[in-house]
Amino acid sequence: MEISYKATFIKQYNKLDKGLQEEVLEKIELLKDKNNHTLLKVHKLHGRFKENYSFYVNYKIRIVFVWENSEEVILLAIGDHDIYK
Repeated sequence: MEISYKATFIKQYNKLDKGLQEEVLEKIELLKDKNNHTLLKVHKLHGRFKENYSFYVNYKIRIVFVWENSEEVILLAIGDHDIYK
């Protein structure tokens, strides 16, 4: 699976502390294998984000993404629940 990054995602990622950045990279690697999606709690969003999906990095931090096609994901945003606002 191919992973692409929006500029907003990169900007938000760069603001995270180094330890959390490492955890994010580990979770992104897990995302590449569809067998890990249950572990990451990948789920479809609702409302104005109904075209997007999300998964958890940890209890607080999540990543919002969109499927470009069956083998490509674009990471849109990372942060706590406020990223949905």
